[in-house]
Amino acid sequence: MLFIVIHQVYELWFKQLLHEFGKLQTELESGQTMHAMRTLRRALAILKIVVAQLDVLETMTPTQFTRFRDWLGTSSGFESAQFREIEAVLGRRDPMMVARYGQDSAERARIAAAMSRPSVFDSFARYLAGQGYDVPAEIMQRDVTAPLAASDAMQQVLKKAYDDDSDAASVSELLVDLDEGVQEWRYRHVKMVERTIGGSRGTGGSAGATYLRTTLAQPTFPDLWAMRSLG
Repeated sequence: MLFIVIHQVYELWFKQLLHEFGKLQTELESGQTMHAMRTLRRALAILKIVVAQLDVLETMTPTQFTRFRDWLGTSSGFESAQFREIEAVLGRRDPMMVARYGQDSAERARIAAAMSRPSVFDSFARYLAGQGYDVPAEIMQRDVTAPLAASDAMQQVLKKAYDDDSDAASVSELLVDLDEGVQEWRYRHVKMVERTIGGSRGTGGSAGATYLRTTLAQPTFPDLWAMRSLG
């Protein structure tokens, strides 16, 4: 019962996060700084709740999980289409994200659509341009279906925003908070899996915690971290 309820609650929060991120992109692209900041703070509060829910799940011992694990069959956390959609909205571009869904499924269509649209960082780049910053043309006109790569030129733009101590710098810091929140979720998820099944394979056939560890320390917004080395 605990396992089922926790995952149902996650899906509700994932639905809300998708709503907030869509709202955030609209606010960024229309230059609504204060509204965008409020939306980011709300998303951050939700992420904290999502991470905290793992405390409840970790009250389940490995023996308790083993008792019903076979009932899960080949179901997997990978099958949370909404989480995959969140990853796509934040900028992840990986064909494997839709591999578990049927060609004509609604889930596959939603994830694929999110991977074909501008990501949150693309909307942030447009926000910076609207605030008067000289965002490189290759960033403004990039192929949004491709993974977001670090850009020296974009890092210079971000450094200028920080040097100005502008509204754009405040929005940047909230995006860093968001990135850190996602990384915290990934770390806590790995530790929860390790506590529950150790090094065993996941129910969906993945390498379990071993696979999940490969997702750690992969920033969502690489330029916002790299620019900190510019001094």
